[in-house]
Amino acid sequence: MFIKKFLYKITDKKKYQEYKINEILKKKIEWFDSEFKEKILNIEKAIKNKKEISFLHSGHLGDIIDSLAMIKEISKTHTCNLFIEKNKKIDVKFNKHPAGNVFLNRKMVDMIMPLLKKQNFIKNASVYNNDNIDVDLNLFKELAMNFNIDSVRWYFQVIGFQTDLSLPYLQTEPHETIKNKVVIMRTVRRNNYFINYKFINKYEDLLFIGLEEEYRILKNEIPNLEFYECTNFLEIAKIIKSSKFFLGNLSFGYSIAEGLKVPRLLECYPPEFPAMHPNGKNAYEFYFQQHFEKWFDYLYKL
Repeated sequence: MFIKKFLYKITDKKKYQEYKINEILKKKIEWFDSEFKEKILNIEKAIKNKKEISFLHSGHLGDIIDSLAMIKEISKTHTCNLFIEKNKKIDVKFNKHPAGNVFLNRKMVDMIMPLLKKQNFIKNASVYNNDNIDVDLNLFKELAMNFNIDSVRWYFQVIGFQTDLSLPYLQTEPHETIKNKVVIMRTVRRNNYFINYKFINKYEDLLFIGLEEEYRILKNEIPNLEFYECTNFLEIAKIIKSSKFFLGNLSFGYSIAEGLKVPRLLECYPPEFPAMHPNGKNAYEFYFQQHFEKWFDYLYKL
């Protein structure tokens, strides 16, 4: 093999390139067959042969919400349980991740659990404690997938189920007192460097519900921006449900807005990680300032 590769390299560059491509493909197929093929087949068998399916997820927060579209679809024919694992180590470095070196710390698990328990298509939402699991939703992180597809669709590839993403897959009541606000959540990890938020200061009823340190950064661009500290993620969902519209970047907040299908505007993250895409009515995205201002004004007057 080495001799053939060497000869191609010095005598026929076209054949050398074809040889390298074929070798890469061969290794990928061998890797999938040895590491993941059986896991994918076992998931298919479990869904085919069992009436009650238990899912495991270890985070991130937005990834958990994104997985609910697929779980809701499966719940039409199965009883579904969802277990959330805390303190699973992150094997790559994330810039300013809120849980440090784990996907979900105990506080984050405690805050998301009321929202998950609110979903009537999930029989049991609990903290993972060595429970029997049929479908490990973390498997998508290990597969040779292009993560620049819509993050909700990651789970479609692992499970083999698909659903209509124009329909809601998250449910909650409206907030009791906070209503009709432009609700903003903007993580500092994925800011679009082509745009700024300064023009928003001429609008009213602006409410930030993310981390207080992220609010203070955005407050410099929007002096009349207000801040509300939510008790848990169910309250975040209630506020988004009651909003005039939601504005955010690639974050847990946008995942909630997408799941609820409220009017929403996504700040895209160019070009490194375009892993969220609006699906459905009154859902828009932008890369550039002029489009940002146009769609913001449109949704504000809607």
